[in-house]
Amino acid sequence: MSARGVRYLIAGGGMTADAAVAGIREHDRDGSIAVIGAESDPPYKRPLLTKGLWSGDDESKVWLRTGEVAGVELITGRSVVSIDPSEHAAVDDAGETYRYEQLLLATGATPREIPNTKSIVYFRTLADYRFVRERAVPGERVVVIGGGFIGSEIAAALVGAGCEVTMVFPEPAIGWRLFPAELAQFVSRYYEERGVDVRHDETVSAADEFSVTLGSGTTLDANVVIAGVGVEPTTALGAEAGLAVDNGFVVDEYGHVEGQTDIFAAGDVANFPVSALGKRLRIEHEDHARSHGRAVGANMAGANVPYDHLPFFYSDLFDLGYEAVGEVDSRQPRVEHWVEPNRKGVVASVDENGRPRGFLLWNTWDSVEVARGLIRDGKPIESGTLASVFS
Repeated sequence: MSARGVRYLIAGGGMTADAAVAGIREHDRDGSIAVIGAESDPPYKRPLLTKGLWSGDDESKVWLRTGEVAGVELITGRSVVSIDPSEHAAVDDAGETYRYEQLLLATGATPREIPNTKSIVYFRTLADYRFVRERAVPGERVVVIGGGFIGSEIAAALVGAGCEVTMVFPEPAIGWRLFPAELAQFVSRYYEERGVDVRHDETVSAADEFSVTLGSGTTLDANVVIAGVGVEPTTALGAEAGLAVDNGFVVDEYGHVEGQTDIFAAGDVANFPVSALGKRLRIEHEDHARSHGRAVGANMAGANVPYDHLPFFYSDLFDLGYEAVGEVDSRQPRVEHWVEPNRKGVVASVDENGRPRGFLLWNTWDSVEVARGLIRDGKPIESGTLASVFS
């Protein structure tokens, strides 16, 4: 089979790929772009799968317009399975070969699986949403494995759909790795008040489509079982080609994969330098997918501008909600200011010198830029600082 030539080849068909197309087109209006995505659906807004689609948004709102951009060939239902950096060539799983000038690895992340499980839903894609939505009718029993970001959001959404929901996770409370202990315990109690059967400090020894067996020996019956226990960066493609991998593809501030001039990585799969924090991070949330994808796409087309954005993320948990920016970790020292305990306040994760590393803005809105400024400023803060700044 003959190879087709393309100026920009993007391996991956998610939000990062869509943003990269926009970044490329800001600097190159005519260069050919091929986007190869493993899902049968074209690029879409992934956050709506646990948010807006459960609160009345029509499915038409999920679609991005990647395939409508001039000069873009969108190829769905295929994956790039090998690359040859020395030959500037890639091959997809249909055997087609592409000769590229610039390659972007936007392969995203793959759900972390639980041993001894089969036929459960590792909630990640639009197809997963459709499968669950069809079965999420009032009165149906659903078990959600995981008490983190995805688990907490989908559990709240399912309660809103009238389902009987049980959450199972090994930590002491919902959001344990993100929220301070007292707040995490409050959130767990709040979920129980909203009708969720919260099984904390529990492991899963086995699960299938209709039941979950806990480490304690209890068996939970269900009409559908959903797991949201984190993801792993999808790096096998590049690793097999000898690219630098360390919790994602190792990239510089422009998005170049280490040691490469014409191979880039962006979004969930990229381990990138964060100048404001003086370290590397790999971030899986929407804001980073959009901002990093666009910046790296622009650099593929010659912009040559370092990525210096400090991404944020957000979540809605029934009528609670938060935004978070920077490095937020419940294990770090912190400074807190609460207008109303557990209802409205700000939690700053700080280093050993009291300098902010990240902010959890709990029911405190329109303050992400202020938080970013404090992180970049790098000066020690105290509770009084938070009270005066986040008024």
